Amino acid sequence: MAAYPTPHINASPEDFAKTVLMPGDPLRSKFIAENFLDDARLVNNVRGVQGYTGKYEGKPVTVMASGMGMPSIGIYSYELYNFFGVENIIRIGSTGSINEDVKVRDIVFALGASTNSNYARQFELPGVFAPIADFGLLKKAVDNAEMLEASYHVGNVLSSDTFYDAQDDANDRWIKMGVLCIEMETAALYMNAAKAHKKALGMFTVSDHILTGEALSAEERQTSFRQMMEIALKTAAELAD
Repeated sequence: MAAYPTPHINASPEDFAKTVLMPGDPLRSKFIAENFLDDARLVNNVRGVQGYTGKYEGKPVTVMASGMGMPSIGIYSYELYNFFGVENIIRIGSTGSINEDVKVRDIVFALGASTNSNYARQFELPGVFAPIADFGLLKKAVDNAEMLEASYHVGNVLSSDTFYDAQDDANDRWIKMGVLCIEMETAALYMNAAKAHKKALGMFTVSDHILTGEALSAEERQTSFRQMMEIALKTAAELAD
């Protein structure tokens, strides 16, 4: 019996490319579809989570929002991997730096994703699981970043369940462990990919620096995010070869 459409995705497997780019914001999905994809068509709009499939450099690519937080991306990535035949998900989002060397506008690739979430508890593992990127996706993306002369970093990020943390010194402990930046989704994505035997990568543009207080305006974010989008799109097109 078919597992689609689901309560969250009103589509069929043939509506999706094998690679899906996932920004958090549905409006960013729309922006990418309108500005980068040819022949883009809306394939999902349940709860306003817009998904579009089109072509980039002649190759099929889907872009669909994930919403905010690990429960949200957990739902969408699980369904895409397990019900809709998607093989690769590349998260493209914003992040806040907690490392002096990671500047505003830089791009970060999540080699690993630490977390303060209990998302892994569902798998009942006899230890602590380390959520990591697919190396093939990571290498392709880094190669494209170098081709576009982007300023980038590769390392460990924190996927946090809390945007407003009650512990004032929580970031200090992650900084001591060499974590580069904080976002809210990638650990769940990496775990779902591992369980489904699929591939995932998280990449982010640094929109604000938690240590210095520097932050991009809305207009500056759009300009800076374009480079990250191009890296992700070129990577997705290569995966379709």
